[in-house]
Amino acid sequence: MATTQAEPAPAFTPEQLQSVRGTLMSPRRLKTEVLAGIVVALALIPEAIAFSIIAGVDPRIGLFASFTMAVTIAFVGGRPAMISAATGAIALVIAPLVKTHGVDYFVAAVILAGVFQIILGLSGVAKLMRFIPRSVMVGFVNALAILIFMSQVPELIGVPWLVYPLVALGLAIVFGLPKLTKAVPAPLVAIIVLTLVTVFAAVAVPTVGDKGELPNSLPTLFIPNVPFSLETLQIIFPFSLAMAFVGLLESLMTAKLVDDVTDTRSHKTREAWGQGVANVVTGFFGGMGGCAMIGQTMINVKASGARTRISTFLAGVFLLILVVALGGIVSLIPMAALVAVMIFVSVATFDWHSINPRTLKIMPKSETAVMVATVIGTVTTHNLAVGVGVGVMVAMVLFARRVAHLVTVERNVTTTGDHETATYVVDGELFFASSNDLYTQFEYALDPKHVVIDMHASHLWDASTIAALDAITEKYHHHGKEVKIIGLNQASTLMRERLGGKLSAGH
Repeated sequence: MATTQAEPAPAFTPEQLQSVRGTLMSPRRLKTEVLAGIVVALALIPEAIAFSIIAGVDPRIGLFASFTMAVTIAFVGGRPAMISAATGAIALVIAPLVKTHGVDYFVAAVILAGVFQIILGLSGVAKLMRFIPRSVMVGFVNALAILIFMSQVPELIGVPWLVYPLVALGLAIVFGLPKLTKAVPAPLVAIIVLTLVTVFAAVAVPTVGDKGELPNSLPTLFIPNVPFSLETLQIIFPFSLAMAFVGLLESLMTAKLVDDVTDTRSHKTREAWGQGVANVVTGFFGGMGGCAMIGQTMINVKASGARTRISTFLAGVFLLILVVALGGIVSLIPMAALVAVMIFVSVATFDWHSINPRTLKIMPKSETAVMVATVIGTVTTHNLAVGVGVGVMVAMVLFARRVAHLVTVERNVTTTGDHETATYVVDGELFFASSNDLYTQFEYALDPKHVVIDMHASHLWDASTIAALDAITEKYHHHGKEVKIIGLNQASTLMRERLGGKLSAGH
């Protein structure tokens, strides 16, 4: 009944496919995990070297970080099959510290960032993911795809013309082979074929070896040589905190993406503190730290069909074997092969349905605006955390404006004998955005002496609303009229009793 991971048989549920024990007992599923690990390891090498250069450190620091991050998170992470390693986002955050204080302070900051992530994870920061709207998630995915593609453009500029047909051949393999068979990951086939072509044809094109020198020894325990003092903490604290937040956000967003791809659920809290543990371990081995890698995760999950922690663990192990024991062979891999794989990943990652004209026609304009804002924020800053923050802020503003306009106030004047009463029925959710306009909805001068404000169809959410109600009653009293507020639910009543009359003492 066993089958390849790329074509799961109906006998296996998505949750069963994540079972390590079940995969170890199934040769075909295990083969998928092993081959996926190899592909990811090959793709990690140039990325880790490039990110090391961005951070201003030796390439070995990035490569060792990718090894320790992947192996550690395979055991402690909350999202099976997700790849964590050295990333560009972390490199950008931490690079200024390397320039000003050197590698020892840099590594100390990585360890402290890991400690922050453990604390944040255990305190439940992962639960905040529920406040990220779907439109931000779509924008995040699309921006990621664009960044992955843009990162490959430099590899296609100022290179020998033979690079272009090699990339075209690689693309033909990664897009065409899955239509014939999924027994072997197409990206792995593309890497092998293009390497053989360039070696046997003696083609002079850029290779992995041109990116930087590969290590020839195993990572060793590293204790940063920094004073254990308040001054040191003041230096590394802002970098560590920024690294912790950026790493957690990118990792949790990636975990959510993998949840959607695999139709399974991950343990976000475990993933949060697991990232911290992985960074602490990485720091004590002299690594540059990291977080979840979305591109490599998509290679692992979407392109190669992996589903378990085995592929994550093997990606780290194979990475170390490839760079230390087989560095001479790995250095021969043409960058054209990896460019083709990453372009495939960017195309597969992009949510093409989100920009389909029919989708845009029926989608609320506010949702599209949030998606576009997330994409623009991410692509212009090259920082996924900034893009997500922009998207969430735009979503909050648009939501507040939309909800504010849903509040209605209806006025009705009734007469009983010689007793005239104006009744206002307030319908909607009252908070800072909607309650500010509430004050203008009443006819203070025209109303009779008796006014009733019926709140049975509304709810008071914040102090701004209480202040608005106080201002309304004071305005009526100024006109010598009696106002009575009725219909408040229990929560709103308690809030008004606690804050009413205490927010406008200066007026």
